[in-house]
Amino acid sequence: MAMTLRLSNDDEKRLAQLAEQSGTSRQGAVILAIREAVERRDHASRVSAASERARDRYADLLRRLGE
Repeated sequence: MAMTLRLSNDDEKRLAQLAEQSGTSRQGAVILAIREAVERRDHASRVSAASERARDRYADLLRRLGE
């Protein structure tokens, strides 16, 4: 799918820098940035869910340790 991406001058510079650092084109850098953002958000959701399960599972122990 074709898409037009409008960037400020500062964001254009950042994108060019990211592409150079990644050794890819600007399009490749955009795709990489999207994938990394999705992975970070997915990871944060998984960590939050695991933390909630652990708090539920060990609620009594945590309460006793806090006394």
